[in-house]
Amino acid sequence: MEFHIPRALKAEHDELHDELVRATKAGGQTGEAAKDVAQVLHQHFVKEEEYALPPLGLLTTLAEGKIDARMAAVLKMTDKLEAEMPQILAEHKSIVAVLQKLVAAATAEGRPEFARFAKKLMAHARMEEEVSYPTARLVGRYIKAVQAGAKAKAA
Repeated sequence: MEFHIPRALKAEHDELHDELVRATKAGGQTGEAAKDVAQVLHQHFVKEEEYALPPLGLLTTLAEGKIDARMAAVLKMTDKLEAEMPQILAEHKSIVAVLQKLVAAATAEGRPEFARFAKKLMAHARMEEEVSYPTARLVGRYIKAVQAGAKAKAA
């Protein structure tokens, strides 16, 4: 079974990436600061799209009360997310630190659009920490609980 990032989250990630590319081409201190953000952010986005966000694609189905034994394959992702949460949160701190430098550079150079972008990306990181990651973890825990219940009934 394949798991897909919800379209809204994927679109948001794509938009943030596109805005970051524009910022890297801004020149001056703003462009340099944006390049630092891109360097720190790239591998983090890859991890998120590999295993942190795809479990969220099951939310609608699970909320409708539908569960399929094939969904257990998502546990590889949610277990990896559980194991790597400290690293992911540490990466967010590093990302926010370079984003703050981007805000400062963009503000100093009169580029408010890039300062707004950096603040938007900081808000995105908070949303992931407060909503996306906990929800993805709950998907895994829910599927494990359903599996345990099914095994108990079968015994």
